[in-house]
Amino acid sequence: MVQAYILIQTDVGKAAEVASAIAEVQGVTLAEDVTGPYDVIVRAEARNVDELGKLVVARVQNIAGITRTLTCPVVHI
Repeated sequence: MVQAYILIQTDVGKAAEVASAIAEVQGVTLAEDVTGPYDVIVRAEARNVDELGKLVVARVQNIAGITRTLTCPVVHI
């Protein structure tokens, strides 16, 4: 299992709406709107890196109101 945090910037005033929509995406385990340089932080999981990439590109980035994403895979050192 691959896990990642996805840091998301949204259009002004869209953070809560985006977080709510992302929370419904299969593979997303947590989606919260936050303050700071990013508007929404998401925790997601997939079976492998390829599926994680598909989750981000095909599902998350297609949600209206998102302007930029940064995916940070979790590593276990």
